[in-house]
Amino acid sequence: MNASAPRAATIVDVARVAGVSRQTVTRALHDMPGINAGTRERVLAAARELNYHPSRFGRGLVKPAGRTLGLLVGDLTNPYYGELASTVLRLAAERGWNVVMAEPGSLSDLAGATDAVVGFTGSSIEVPRAGAPNLPVVEIDPPHDHPGHGRVEFERAQASRDAVSHLLARGARRPVVLDLLGPEGCSRRGRAFVEAFRDAGVEPAVADRTSSWADLAGDRPGAGPDAVVAFNDLEGFRVLRDLRTAGLRVPQDVRVVGVDGLALGEFVAPRLSTLTIDLTEVARAALDLVVELSGPRSGEAVRVVPHRFVARDST
Repeated sequence: MNASAPRAATIVDVARVAGVSRQTVTRALHDMPGINAGTRERVLAAARELNYHPSRFGRGLVKPAGRTLGLLVGDLTNPYYGELASTVLRLAAERGWNVVMAEPGSLSDLAGATDAVVGFTGSSIEVPRAGAPNLPVVEIDPPHDHPGHGRVEFERAQASRDAVSHLLARGARRPVVLDLLGPEGCSRRGRAFVEAFRDAGVEPAVADRTSSWADLAGDRPGAGPDAVVAFNDLEGFRVLRDLRTAGLRVPQDVRVVGVDGLALGEFVAPRLSTLTIDLTEVARAALDLVVELSGPRSGEAVRVVPHRFVARDST
């Protein structure tokens, strides 16, 4: 889907064509009492003309039974995704919603079986709009903005600046940013760190997130990085292990920062400094956007949740 794709009809469009209120459209489409047969048929004809299909979620709000949320989530062996999924399940249960989980890339499969979808859609975000043109879709930290989708964005700039200031104040001068490199270069999280270093007058090296310490240090002892910003906390744990194997001390020889704020970071030695985020706030924002997208709207449906830098023993 792209910015030039035709806009799906909304309940407001149906009301305008039928010459009735939104409430009347809702009553007609959901076969509710209090509306005469002629008006109902006029609304149904307008809906057919516009190819309007009410979202399953919207029907659930009118007739509260069986609302089902699709949750697209990455590898559950990564504690970050497990913590987020657990939080979404808890908050959805509080609202009386059922949850079906699937992997990123399964959005099309969920479109006809759920009332809304939230989560990590991955690089393939095409939705079969003919079958579910009004399916509310909320992406969490998407790599790109997709018209028609709600999104929960992560604000990393300030936390990245805080982490960089912390590293530089402790003597770091040869930082490396480990990132998920693609055709467009750094990811959003990687760019936030790179820009923070550059703004502070330091040019960081950038390497693939899976780079080993041997790859980073090269063949010149003492000339390797003195600070590593890992792509996430799991990669940060790996960096700590590699440094220990290489006989280097953390933080005396090399300082290490992760991203995600996993609870496990408190239990490794040394404890991992990290950019953390409130996953309850992320999940709540996503579910609120689902409700917002189920009704008429104008403009973008976006929530922004900030990261926060937490300094621990690794820096």
